[in-house]
Amino acid sequence: MSDRLKALADAGVSIWLDDLSRERIETGNLAELVKNKHVVGVTTNPTIFASAIADGERYDEQVRRLVSEGADVTKVIFELTTEDVRNGCDVMRPVADGAPADGKVSIEVEPDLANDTDATIDSARKLWKAVDRPNAYIKIPATKEGLPAITTAISEGISVNVTLIFSTERYREVMDAYVTGLEQAKEAGHDLGSIYSVASFFVSRVDTEIDKRLEAIGSDEALALRGKAAVANARLAYAAYEEVIASDRWQALAAAGGNAQRPLWASTGVKNPDYPDTLYVTDLVVPDTVNTMPEKTLEAFADHGEVNGDQVTGKAEEAQQLFDQLAEVGIDLEDVFLALESEGVDKFKKSWEELVETVKGQMG
Repeated sequence: MSDRLKALADAGVSIWLDDLSRERIETGNLAELVKNKHVVGVTTNPTIFASAIADGERYDEQVRRLVSEGADVTKVIFELTTEDVRNGCDVMRPVADGAPADGKVSIEVEPDLANDTDATIDSARKLWKAVDRPNAYIKIPATKEGLPAITTAISEGISVNVTLIFSTERYREVMDAYVTGLEQAKEAGHDLGSIYSVASFFVSRVDTEIDKRLEAIGSDEALALRGKAAVANARLAYAAYEEVIASDRWQALAAAGGNAQRPLWASTGVKNPDYPDTLYVTDLVVPDTVNTMPEKTLEAFADHGEVNGDQVTGKAEEAQQLFDQLAEVGIDLEDVFLALESEGVDKFKKSWEELVETVKGQMG
């Protein structure tokens, strides 16, 4: 049992693992992480599935059967991934029974649909129906076209993990999409208490992009700001969340049994070896949030992570000052976030292509 991870959980941070494979489920590894490492949720993406399928023989029999039934690659991917998520949900179910906001396993809509609202809604419905577990999350990207899909999914009682959020401005639109969806769900007579959502705010990629631009500027003032933007951005996002939670509009939904859409810190593996490998966990400790970590980050935190209390509440002004400094040295923040979203959608699509190629290889 890791005392450091326990301290993190005790500080109100839900520890989720950013990884899933049939091997983890069938060998009992996932259950062991729940028991010994305070893991209370799981997120997936196409790259994670591609890696699991390429490395594991545990998929072979199902692939062979599906091929013999005439399934195409899209159908095979759908069946393999929904089965893993369904079984992952069953492993996590005891967690969900005790703490319903946790015990979740996420699965993404097809990335090619990121800019198609209706197709995203259709994909979300199909995944929700196929997984058929109350503790599943359907991941929908926070593109402009994704926002109405989020509202529709929530209004129909589908729990959503909103992914690929980079800017506070877009995050506000995501929160509005969720609240609107809950209002529609309430009108339709859905039990609001059964609907959950998290908003996945990407962290490390912000530093990667802004550091690159600071280094191109090259002045002492610019270089001194490296490695600070991502945490500041997340702190500004949290301040926006607090604002929404305090609003009369949200309070009315909370009174009707609505669950808050918790902020989730995603992309928390540190990409720059010059930075502490637990940076995006330690500096973003705040109650009622989720941190989804690659196993490497989870193990690093278990080994030497520090919990120094709430590192987010009340730090928005300081974060805004840093953003003002970034603008002063020549960083175009609006352009940064546009670039990150565009790159995020491209990576999302590439990882899907990688999954398609992997599964085609397995199909022979």
